[in-house]
Amino acid sequence: MSKNKLSDLINETELKIYPIDQAETIPSAWYTEKIICDFEIKHLFNHSWQCIGHVNQLQNVGDFILFELFGNPLIIIKDDNENVQAIYNVCKHRGGPLATEPGNTKLLQCKYHGWTYKLDGSLHKQPKFEDVKDFDKNDFCLNIINTIIWEGLIFIALENPAVKISDLLSGIKDKISPIDISIYKFYLRVEYKINCNWKVYVDNYLEGYHLPFVHPALSKVLNANKYATETSEHYSLQYSPLQENKIYGRGEAFYYFIFPNIMLNILPGRLQTNLVLPLSKNKSLVIFDYYFNNFTSSEAIKRNEKDISFSDEVQKEDIFICEKVQKGLESKGYDKGRFSPREETGVYHFQSMLKKYYQRIVDKHL
Repeated sequence: MSKNKLSDLINETELKIYPIDQAETIPSAWYTEKIICDFEIKHLFNHSWQCIGHVNQLQNVGDFILFELFGNPLIIIKDDNENVQAIYNVCKHRGGPLATEPGNTKLLQCKYHGWTYKLDGSLHKQPKFEDVKDFDKNDFCLNIINTIIWEGLIFIALENPAVKISDLLSGIKDKISPIDISIYKFYLRVEYKINCNWKVYVDNYLEGYHLPFVHPALSKVLNANKYATETSEHYSLQYSPLQENKIYGRGEAFYYFIFPNIMLNILPGRLQTNLVLPLSKNKSLVIFDYYFNNFTSSEAIKRNEKDISFSDEVQKEDIFICEKVQKGLESKGYDKGRFSPREETGVYHFQSMLKKYYQRIVDKHL
């Protein structure tokens, strides 16, 4: 599709923001067209902070984990100065991989031709290059990626981020106090591939309207009468006191959505992060990372496993409905809907932020 086709889909009429009681939802084409997905990856996601792990996954100098983001293979490593840094898992010689599985190393060595790099990304040795003229090692250092640590979580941005991390996450730490998620430790990663556009999954996350119809068990854990949504400049919060239950006990549930695709689900003794990644116009990858404040005792481990099992049950319910919604959006039976001001302020807030971001990109590039 041409640039003109993109302009047809993202135009002043579609980008206009009305009050929630007058607003329509974003058009179905924004969930179904490849040109929109490509546009979002290039202009939105590449310039957004992505939560890809935790510092306690990297205990020692030379520890590293691997991650792939929008087709880019990455290494996240603790360097000789004990700084956590993300770099591309790509040798500057001919594009070979520096690592194929997580581990610990003193030097990164390309698995293709044996070039080696120091942990800061500088080129160390390049075998059999003695006869190459005008070769400067400094021209072949690995590409370093924007990396920030917040409360132990590792955030990266492939290109210059549109928002400072301090602005993006402002106020969250104080709101959840006295909970201190920085002390939680990584426990498990679970990945789900879903046949829906990433925004379908986000929309679904951002409202409790569907809970009694899709999540009967979760509805008994959360207090529907006190379920509330708060919005901020770069994120929204869904909040609920917990009703009596055998998994979490007493306390509060905080569900943070951080634009455009990060979720922090905070319940007693547990942090769960979700990263929603577009794979194509109608396929997404959702990465669940679980962090707990206790997994040393057998009792704690049992509780954690119950948490993970229950979350998996809820997730499968969400996958079922999101895939059905995607089919509906792709059909001739739907284009736009309306919002419930009581139940869908989070969805409206997300779609309004999306329109504002689209507008800035259109003004700058189109």
